[in-house]
Parts: sequence; structure tokens; C-alpha cells
Amino acid sequence: MPYYRSVGEVPRKRHTQFRQPDGSLYAEELMGQEGFSSDSSLLYHRYLPTAIVAAEEFTPPAWQRVPNLPLKPRHLRTHKLDGGAGADAILGRQHLLANDDVRISYVVADQPSPLYRNAVGDECLYVESGAARVESSFGVLGVTAGDYVIIPTSVVYRIVPVAPEPLRMLAISASGHIGPPKRYLSVRGQFLEHSPYCERDVRGPEAPLLVEETDVEVYVQHRRGWTRHVYANHPFDVVGWDGHLYPWAFSIHDFEPITGRLHQPPPVHQTFQGPNFVICSFVPRKVDYHPLAIPVPYNHHNVDSDEMLFYTGGNYEARRGSGIEQGSISLHPAGFTHGPQPGAPERAIGAESFDELAVMVDTFRPLDLCGPALSCEDTGYAWTWSGRTTG
Repeated sequence: MPYYRSVGEVPRKRHTQFRQPDGSLYAEELMGQEGFSSDSSLLYHRYLPTAIVAAEEFTPPAWQRVPNLPLKPRHLRTHKLDGGAGADAILGRQHLLANDDVRISYVVADQPSPLYRNAVGDECLYVESGAARVESSFGVLGVTAGDYVIIPTSVVYRIVPVAPEPLRMLAISASGHIGPPKRYLSVRGQFLEHSPYCERDVRGPEAPLLVEETDVEVYVQHRRGWTRHVYANHPFDVVGWDGHLYPWAFSIHDFEPITGRLHQPPPVHQTFQGPNFVICSFVPRKVDYHPLAIPVPYNHHNVDSDEMLFYTGGNYEARRGSGIEQGSISLHPAGFTHGPQPGAPERAIGAESFDELAVMVDTFRPLDLCGPALSCEDTGYAWTWSGRTTG
């Protein structure tokens, strides 16, 4: 994260004696990226963060990937994936699309998740609806509809839905790190004036979350599989921390859209970047104001990437008449030219604003389809431009 935070109790100088009330030393934990060469935070634990009493291999819910064959645009109706009572936001994720850089999942959760550590890469969680507490070694983040949550690699956390309604969430799991686009940041990490959001829009934990408990299970996803560790003491025993690396939240409603006289391309909507993918936010905005402007996108073929769009509010003008609804996901793959539905360009002429909300993920390697995606696919979507049906 591009700026410094200090939460709870920390000593004046790092790596110096910092003692508990009984005279024993607090245990330091430096969590850092890129081998001491990038962002880090220093946490102070009551107990050793290295003390485990058991470790066993864990088999997570099975899932598979299949190529997008035959190559065609896809429409997924995620609201058909309601898992029923008892699901949690970690083990209940239903994987939809994946490649070696990123995995995109959907979950409907009404139960607290187990403690979890993703040691493969960062996660970007988007809350479609509902509310939750994201609890971690760094403290608590309260999140609600429209919030993005960035969880750095290897942070121990859990997600606790807040009643009365279930938590609906899109989970974007990377094989590396996710952060603001570099073009939005100064060489020292400050958001620049042309950035569509800034430090004032970012929320981080504000106080330690101290939990006294022994023999605590933590599910760890790592580069060779999954392991269930049992820690001698609860990982949420941190009395203070400081640094630039921590879970943080940002609301899509705080994204300030960039507009122009003529249609603006997707990079103006970019919100985050990850390894070989980007995340963009389409928000309510004033649209193109040239007297001859056509506000909806032109037909385009982004030859280097697959485009996934998660429709999460409002009315998406370019897709009217295609069956797109709340919670829909469209996938337009590289190798296929895509664009607005028939009649959309003409209907959009003269519009002054669009009331739409969507999260886009563009990947630079092909996205495969997972089992839950195929189970909720609208198989007629590919033919909506031609107006014909096919078997």
C-alpha cells in the first residue's frame, strides 16, 4: 500500500526491546514483499507467531478448469449459484474463471469463515451485497456493498457476515500482488492528482484485534496445495503494528470517473493492477458530450486479453436486450470481436449520463471455465448479436 500507518502500540525504534507488562519481550514479525525489497509491516505479537502444534494436509473442495472451446462469448448468471444455508466466504467460494495468473470466484455466505491464509498471492474481494467484518492480525475492516478489499499475501484473516442478509462477494485471487496502477503513484508512492481515487478514500484497520485462544486452526493455501496448521496461540494477538503492507478497503462509490467529449477507452476505468491482469470500475458518470458523440462503446477487439465484466448495479446500456441482469458475468475472449447489442448505439445518442455499476477484469492470458460457470451459463448469449438461435 502506498502510505504508512501505525496502529496500536509500537516502540520508538524498530527491532529494539519492546516488553510486555510481565517483562517478557513482544515477538516481532516482519511481513514483507519481494525479499525485504518492497512494502512491509512490522507486527508485535504477545506470543510467538511461529509456534504451531500440528500440521496436516487439507483437501479443499474439488474444482476443475476447461478451455473456452468452442471459442465464444459467455454469459454467467451468478445468482443461480446460491449455495444455501451454512456457506462461508472462504471454503464456500465457487470458482468460475481461472488461468495461471488469477482465479475469479463467487460466493454467497451466511456463516463465519475459518481462519485462512492465502500464501499464493493477494486477493481482491468485491462486495456485491450484504455486509461483513474482515478480521485479521492487523485488526478489523467493516465492509459493505460496493467495497473492494485488498488482502495482501499470507495475511491470516477471516470473514464474518453481518446479518440480516447473506454476503454476496466476487473474489479475485492472484498469483502475485495487487495494487493501484503505477501511473497513479509518485515515485514515493503518493497518489497523483490525476488518480481517480486517493489516500482519503482508503480505509485500513484502526485498532488491534486481540483474541486470547489456544490451539487455533488456520487453513493455508500455498504453492503446493493446502495445509491445516494448528497454532499454539491465536494469530490475532498483535498489540500494534506499523508499515505500508496491510489489508485495506476502498469503495467503488469513491471512484471518480474520467470522462471526455468522445468515448473514453477502458484504461480510464482502471482501479488496480495485478500480475498479467487489471481490474476496472464502471460507475455512474456523465457521458460523452461532443454534439455527435455515440456514448456506448464501439465494437472492439482487444487482441491481447480476455475481458470479464461483473454487472453489479444500475443499467448497462450497451448490453440491453442480451439478458444481462444483476450479478451477471460476461466473458468476451481474445479472438472474438465484441461490442454493444444491436440498437444500443442509436438508443444511446443524446444520453447525458449512465447509471451503471460493474467490475471488469482484463487478463493477458486466456481464462478457462470452471464447473460452476458452466452450470449457470446462459447458453444463448453468443447469438444475441445475430438474433438467431443455434443448437
